[in-house]
Amino acid sequence: MIKIKKFNFNETNLMKESHAIRNKVFVIEQNCPEELEWEYEEESTHFLLSVDGEDKATARHRKTENGYKLERFAVLNSERGKGLGHQILQAILNDLLDFKGLIYMHAQVDVIPFYEKMGFVKQGKQFEEAGIQHFKMNLKRD
Repeated sequence: MIKIKKFNFNETNLMKESHAIRNKVFVIEQNCPEELEWEYEEESTHFLLSVDGEDKATARHRKTENGYKLERFAVLNSERGKGLGHQILQAILNDLLDFKGLIYMHAQVDVIPFYEKMGFVKQGKQFEEAGIQHFKMNLKRD
């Protein structure tokens, strides 16, 4: 059974689980600088997806001066391709359903098609962030 928990920074056990997934995906697999991985933690709203009690994916959103930025989408390598990324993204979008402003992200080039299927549109030029190529993507709402 899939469960998605929404939580804040002060819920240390959930943060620890979220950090473990992000460390595996971003710091170890993608070689992102560790100090960049942990910024803006306290001001973000975090999500943790578990399958049958085992944590498999995490993500977060935070309010910025531009709107809500979706960040740190991480699915364990062994769990990719099972629809978990879709489910955690949908949970975040449902959480922001009443927000009428801009919802955006910096998406890695490799996963642009995934986000496009979810209604996001590329904006501007490709750029480098944490050693990885990205595009800014905005959610297109009808």
